[in-house]
Amino acid sequence: MKIILSYLTSLLVPLALIGTALRILLSPLYFNVEYRMPYFPMDEYGMTQQDRLQWAPFALTYLTNGADISYLGDLKFDDGTPLYNERELSHMADVKQVVINALGVWTISLISLAVLAFLAKRGGWIPDFINGLRRGGMWMIGLAAALGLIAGAGITLNPNIFWQFFTLFHKIFFTGDSWLFYYSDTLIRLFPMRFWEDAFLWAAILALGGGAGLAFGVKKSA
Repeated sequence: MKIILSYLTSLLVPLALIGTALRILLSPLYFNVEYRMPYFPMDEYGMTQQDRLQWAPFALTYLTNGADISYLGDLKFDDGTPLYNERELSHMADVKQVVINALGVWTISLISLAVLAFLAKRGGWIPDFINGLRRGGMWMIGLAAALGLIAGAGITLNPNIFWQFFTLFHKIFFTGDSWLFYYSDTLIRLFPMRFWEDAFLWAAILALGGGAGLAFGVKKSA
């Protein structure tokens, strides 16, 4: 039983670390830094950096608050035209559900790790729990390295590498082609492909750091 619980601990570690990275990327910190990077692409339709900084917070806040889609649907440009069209709003509603589910899994993983730590202390199997954390950290290093290589290759070598991964990601979590938009749509202008390439790269870096901390920073137990 101790071995089973140790491996359960290992499985929960990547979920906890990836969820933590996701929560950080959903904060204002990421887009405030990303939009100010000198390499970040300009919007060919005229959306400025300041425009992006003005409108992006609404999209991210919607994903983590309790509001319905009217939170975004009521937004308008200065000329009175809606910020998002119906297709974009439909997709954002889908994204919110995916984010809610992902954050729910993250919360459950953290609670479960806390419960396992308590049980390990009470049951005298702390060494197995520690080994589980270290093992999970190693697994996270492997997963993060793979994700980082995909994002990095898309940035430096061939954009199609990341695009294929990005397509697969959406086919897994979304139905149909609701996530495909025109370059003139607000979602693409606010969040072009480089935004997502860097987001996945930073998620990999953050998760890699957490995994390395557990794999090499936690005292090994026999």
